[in-house]
Amino acid sequence: MHRDQPIRARRRRFDDDDAAYEAADHDYFRSFFSDDDGPAVSMDGPPEGDRWSTWDDSERGERGPEPYPDWLVTEKAAVDRELGILKTGKEADVYLIERFVPGTERSCLLAAKRYRDTKHRMFRRDDDYTAGRRDAESRVNRAIAKRTAFGASVIAAKWVSAEFVALRRLFETGVAVPYPVQVLGSEVLMEYIGDDDGTAAPRLAALRPDPATLTDLWDQLRHNMSLMALDGFTHGDLSPYNLIVQEGRLVVIDVPQIIDVVANPRGREFLLRDIRNVGDWFVARGLPEAKVDRLTADLLRDARLPT
Repeated sequence: MHRDQPIRARRRRFDDDDAAYEAADHDYFRSFFSDDDGPAVSMDGPPEGDRWSTWDDSERGERGPEPYPDWLVTEKAAVDRELGILKTGKEADVYLIERFVPGTERSCLLAAKRYRDTKHRMFRRDDDYTAGRRDAESRVNRAIAKRTAFGASVIAAKWVSAEFVALRRLFETGVAVPYPVQVLGSEVLMEYIGDDDGTAAPRLAALRPDPATLTDLWDQLRHNMSLMALDGFTHGDLSPYNLIVQEGRLVVIDVPQIIDVVANPRGREFLLRDIRNVGDWFVARGLPEAKVDRLTADLLRDARLPT
């Protein structure tokens, strides 16, 4: 299902988004990651499932945009059941979660992206992606620059919060992304994009579309990238592997490294790389090269960058 919204120009800094987890207290960052892969839960476990729903553990600013979708289970009596792993990565793993109310038919499937702690994860080229993002506290900036233990924990926490903030912002802008359900500790919960039986939607890279479908997917991609550019951003790591297709609908995923194309000194370079990475895939399957050239000119204009 498409969430069609008119393209509109607006400009805010990525770091200006109001989120409760952007705490000023440095102890927040020190305690952000637990020894476990997921957030801490009560020892008083539910009668079934793996844990009580974590919905009420997140503050208002740590939840998705309102109004909450009808399919989302928010009842206090709900529980979470882990159904398996969807994807593994260097920084995080994604699990399939069923959130349901025992004894009723109320349930939904969620994707839980769980970031690893600072001892078991790698953030490569972090400086390139985060250039232009500054913390209000100079002490925090110095710790990040020196890569102290505290600085490493700040970086790790910021990547988790960045994923949720980016999902919220892109969703509200009209970009086709999974609905951001909530963030809690090192876990980002989001809408699961796939079938009811737990079969995940395929990545764009796995598809062999016919000419008509290829054109439609390209038009969807162009629309989503334009919405981001008009808001001053680009994905930063866009490729056919972080675009998924559910029943013909193109969805953008994996967005923690979202790039502010104005504040980041390499913003224009990241935007052009995103276009090239996806453009090459489409051209190899029959899209005219001229359409990629046109997209480049359009996005540079939308982002108010020199052509």
